[in-house]
Amino acid sequence: MSTIGYYICVPFAWLVRLFYNLTNSYGVALILFTLVIKLIMLPFQMKSKKSMMRMSRVSGQMQELQKRYAKNQAKLQEEMQKLYEEEGVNPMSGCLWSFLPFPILIALYSIIRQPITHFMMLPESAVETLIQTATNAGVNMANIVQLDKAGAAIVKNGITQLSAYGQINLVKAVQEMGLSTPDGWFNVNYKFLGLDLTATPWEYVKSFTFTWAVIGVILIPILAGLSQFVFSKLTMKTQPQADAAGGASMKSMMYMMPLFSVYIAFVMPAALGVYWIAQSVFSLIQEAVLNKTLSAKMEAEEEARFQARQADRQKRMEEARIQERQRQQEEQKKQTLREKQQAAQAAKAAKAAKAATSTTEAGRVGDRPYARGRAYKADRYDET
Repeated sequence: MSTIGYYICVPFAWLVRLFYNLTNSYGVALILFTLVIKLIMLPFQMKSKKSMMRMSRVSGQMQELQKRYAKNQAKLQEEMQKLYEEEGVNPMSGCLWSFLPFPILIALYSIIRQPITHFMMLPESAVETLIQTATNAGVNMANIVQLDKAGAAIVKNGITQLSAYGQINLVKAVQEMGLSTPDGWFNVNYKFLGLDLTATPWEYVKSFTFTWAVIGVILIPILAGLSQFVFSKLTMKTQPQADAAGGASMKSMMYMMPLFSVYIAFVMPAALGVYWIAQSVFSLIQEAVLNKTLSAKMEAEEEARFQARQADRQKRMEEARIQERQRQQEEQKKQTLREKQQAAQAAKAAKAAKAATSTTEAGRVGDRPYARGRAYKADRYDET
């Protein structure tokens, strides 16, 4: 592993060593290590879980939007973003934390596979010294170092090339034969429930015997796959409802992850399988607890948001009614003013018309003797 990879392993190795020193059991140390890692990640997992549950609750609205704007992707994205903001959903918040267990798994694999340099934290020179000590003691090095065609150990840049699990086998050989060890060395008890956690289950399948030491190791990958399947099944219940293609993909993942777990636990040391089982069991417990607590909390939050929306809606409606009433009052005032103006204009026009066309009786000739002339006789034309 690179220098960066080595230093990534350091805090995890320190934690495993702490629990090993407390319990003197490699298996218990791995289980406690898994528990602490789960507790450290719990706040982030809660955030991820809450986002997933919110996504699940708005899945119906999302599907409705997808149907409505199937031919307008830009509008669909706009409406989806509005929905996310209204419901407080961040679809990307859970992505990072869902992949975080894999780097931890890789780091733990390095710690298990290389106990001298990554668990005991001894330098590479200590490995070379132990190889020389074991060789001088007549230890069979075939499963410890890489051999060339002549049967000699392969050395590159002054470093003996070890087999895949060479450090594990070297530790076991040193402890079994009681060979001298460098400063900082401590014996490791790899037994857990009567099982050798350094054993690879697949190798036991090929040399199967009806003993608990063999059957127990073979059961580890089976339990790892089973626990992963139960966890995946439970997780799917809180996932957003997907369309046909998405549902098929999620269903396939529900079976692929357990199968992947079985494969990994079969071809790698049983210690890694113990970690995987503990990881799945603690995840199951966490999932059940978070489902119960977050569901109640989210229902309360949704009720509060609903009441807030209702109050806001009532407020807007009341404001609209007030504005409408004010508008009507203003319109009534304007109408009354117009009617008064029209009445005044009509009265003025009528008065002007009357003054222009009508006369008084005093203005008639018959009633104005002074306008008839001095020679006027009313019966002038009646004389015969």
